[in-house]
Amino acid sequence: MRKNLLAHSFKLVAGCSLLAMSAGVSAQNADEEFALEEIIVTAQRREQSLREVPISVSTLQGDRINEFAAGGSDIRLLSARIPGLNAESSNGRVAPRFYLRGLGNTDFDLIASQPVSVVMDDIVMENVVHKSFPLFDLERVEVLRGPQGTLFGRNTPAGIIKFDSRKPSQEPGGYFTASYGSFGQKNVEAAFGQGVSDQVSFRISGLFQDRNDYIDNAFLGTEDALGGYTEKAARAQVLYETDNFDALAMFQYRDNSGTSALFRANVLTPGSNDLNDNFVRDVVFFGDDHNNPQAYENWGGSLRMNYTFGNDVTLTSITAFLDASGSSLGDIDGGNPTGPGFIPFQSTTAGITDNAEQFTQELRLSQQASDDFFWQGGFFYFDSTNRIGTDPFFINPTFATHKNEAWAIFGQAAYDLNETTTLTVGARYTDDQRDMQASFDPFGAGATVFNEDVSADRLSWDVAINHLASDDISVYARVASGFRAPTIQGRDIAFFGSPSVATEETIISYEAGFKATLMENRLRWNGAIFYWDVDDLQISAVGGGGNFIQLINSDNAVGWGFETEIEYLATEELFMTLGFAYNNTELKDDDLAVGVCAQCTVLDPLNADGRALVDGNPLPQAPEWTLNFTAEYAKPVGNDAELFMFTDWAFQGRTNFFLYESVEYTSTGDFEGGLKIGMRWQDGKYEFAFFGRNITNEANIKGGIDFNNLTAFFNEPRVLGASFKVDF
Repeated sequence: MRKNLLAHSFKLVAGCSLLAMSAGVSAQNADEEFALEEIIVTAQRREQSLREVPISVSTLQGDRINEFAAGGSDIRLLSARIPGLNAESSNGRVAPRFYLRGLGNTDFDLIASQPVSVVMDDIVMENVVHKSFPLFDLERVEVLRGPQGTLFGRNTPAGIIKFDSRKPSQEPGGYFTASYGSFGQKNVEAAFGQGVSDQVSFRISGLFQDRNDYIDNAFLGTEDALGGYTEKAARAQVLYETDNFDALAMFQYRDNSGTSALFRANVLTPGSNDLNDNFVRDVVFFGDDHNNPQAYENWGGSLRMNYTFGNDVTLTSITAFLDASGSSLGDIDGGNPTGPGFIPFQSTTAGITDNAEQFTQELRLSQQASDDFFWQGGFFYFDSTNRIGTDPFFINPTFATHKNEAWAIFGQAAYDLNETTTLTVGARYTDDQRDMQASFDPFGAGATVFNEDVSADRLSWDVAINHLASDDISVYARVASGFRAPTIQGRDIAFFGSPSVATEETIISYEAGFKATLMENRLRWNGAIFYWDVDDLQISAVGGGGNFIQLINSDNAVGWGFETEIEYLATEELFMTLGFAYNNTELKDDDLAVGVCAQCTVLDPLNADGRALVDGNPLPQAPEWTLNFTAEYAKPVGNDAELFMFTDWAFQGRTNFFLYESVEYTSTGDFEGGLKIGMRWQDGKYEFAFFGRNITNEANIKGGIDFNNLTAFFNEPRVLGASFKVDF
């Protein structure tokens, strides 16, 4: 079955590519004056053309993010819109979990370590709450697949999602956009900046999102009790520039309140993964009357400085501090004492971030030493303190304090072997230390104290070669290693358990690919194949009858597949994109056994203790394939206006939600689509449009809680609305 899917996938990509090429020939004959813009990325900590970078990189421009976020979506909107990327969260609009090429972590704890790193404006967002900072006023998003430890460090065996905001400039300008839609959905976003002297400029930007409560709690008889939120965020930047020195100071703030994730009991019937009548989009049946509240506050700042010496050596310093605090509460069982369906016992749990502080400092030297040689190297320091609480009984929260201190030295060199071939070599040595202190005394009978500490040091490296086969086509190959430091999980202390520890994991990754610009720069086609092998994979055994999280290691896991992307400017009026990824992952551990859900149909063999033997299973939340497609058609009307239509679709293949396989907790063929129709005038300065997100109102299961019943959580409902935007 998988071989047939792979064969059909290759045929699909090849067929679409040939169709685009044949259409491109006709377009080329019609008009020679339009072309795709060159893509510049900073995937190697310097500005380069995409075809010069020997890494599988996908990019999204900031304006495209705005289209996907029209219905109030948060950072999870990237899921399946980048080939091979999945995203979900059982904590609502905070603590997203990302997966690249099948590698990720389903751990829902607020201190969970993730193998996909999020970097915003050169600041690594290590804590899962920091990763959820809202997306607005963005210049570009870059998704770097495979280990990126040499230049970025901080647990990047799967890859990096890199966000770059728009920076201040001397030119005055900005934008304002507002929309209104279903459920009283209100979005307002604005930015403005300009120079205040020849050397100083600034930019300020902000976001406001608000949705009314629209979900009834039928068990308690309360209407419009859940589902709403209010999101506020702002960023201020000041840039100082001279001939050989620049300094960029940034401060940002976020305030979020509303409903956390909604868990819905027994929406699956034993023996089937189809939704049953217990699922009603705008109704829940919670026995708890707290209404799943969530409130978080994030803030932070950074100072980035560059000084260029007389010999063109540049010293870069990046200093940053982040902090976050808040809490989420959830009716975990998703129902009430009478149902729906069979629920053995009720459970409501709160997760608390008392503080999540992070300080980072990077010093880096770089130089284009000659026409054919570039080098960079530096030092990185990381220090964080996270005080995380769990309250399952509403008696006395149990807090655990996690501290993490790490430092690294790194270097990379790129040498042009000849006019068309560049060899890049990099290495990073990291020393990482973590400890956790916690005490458990929910009934005041005397505290039990826990202390855990782990440490590791590791040399990571990568070697890549990039060859310009012609002016339009480059090919590359890359081998990279990486690691994720040992981690500690203390959540089970609150459930009368003990902390668990996972030892460090290591990865070796191989990939080869091409980047091509064809048809007189009207067709861009990138592709890559990959294979990765992880030893001591850190995984989280989540749920089971005790609702535990236990960190464990799998002896080994492997993955292989490919991804490809096409951008096609068919005519001056029609622009299309297509992305596809195939991904095959497999756990390899003959003895690995995990707890299973209470009421589902488990497909794996069970050991004597009733635990599932998961050797050979795919990794959780690793779709076998993802497909995304966009098309925009614009038709000029009058002298300075155009009518336009934009549509986007994202599809996701078979996805297993947990380490074990069951009939119920899997999804196949999920999809979402968006549509926007409107008018732009005065050369695009003004825009008015009608939009729809999830226009077919798909109810897609994004994950489950394999607790005491068949509980699941879902994607966002359909949102229809209207928007207005002005650039100035």
